[in-house]
Amino acid sequence: MKIDRIQTGMRIEKRLVKVLKALAEYLDITLGDLIEGIVLHAFEGKAPFSKETQAKIAEIKKIYELNLDASHSHKLVEKEN
Repeated sequence: MKIDRIQTGMRIEKRLVKVLKALAEYLDITLGDLIEGIVLHAFEGKAPFSKETQAKIAEIKKIYELNLDASHSHKLVEKEN
């Protein structure tokens, strides 16, 4: 399907971005494609990842010390510089 994409300047938690980038690399897709897939699955109430991919995500999260989970959603506050 042909689509139009735009550049966005959203801000995301640093370790989360590292995990997303590593996962995209592992899946051999772009970061944008990964995020689009996650969102499209979420919009339909579907899980975006297989058990195998979820296990890989857990490994990557350990590497980047990402200790956030769904319970932290919409509750993150940026620390002041």
